[in-house]
Amino acid sequence: MTRFTALYNMRNDMKNTTCYPKAAVSAIIIRNNKVLLVNRGCEPNKGLWSLPGGSIEPGETVREALAREVLEETCLNVRVGNIATVHDVISRDGDSLLFHYVIISFFAEVLSGDLTAASDAADARWFSPEEIRHLQTTPGLVERLESAGVMTAQTSDAS
Repeated sequence: MTRFTALYNMRNDMKNTTCYPKAAVSAIIIRNNKVLLVNRGCEPNKGLWSLPGGSIEPGETVREALAREVLEETCLNVRVGNIATVHDVISRDGDSLLFHYVIISFFAEVLSGDLTAASDAADARWFSPEEIRHLQTTPGLVERLESAGVMTAQTSDAS
């Protein structure tokens, strides 16, 4: 085996085992004291409720990506506001890193459109904070909404 072949094979092996963080965006959209959630139609987290959003495409700003993703998933045009939270979504299988997303959540306001699930969203609906607590959601969603001031943290009664 030549040195070139060995380096080439090592590089390809690294591609298959190395996972780099990928930037993504999500929208916290509130209307009439309800939060817009989408039911994920694709992995990861297929079948769970989450904020609308997705990956940033090369050449897009974070705000352009968010407006596009919300439109694709909900058929709503939005105005992207301030950053609400930033969090990591990391999935492992033993010692292997499956994926790592850095998700920037923004507040957003609906400008136009009729709510319709589309693209990779299986459903899209408005939920009150209390209803969200009873849904099957993506890991950490409730805590992120609490952190953003959208939901009040519930404490357990120690008595």
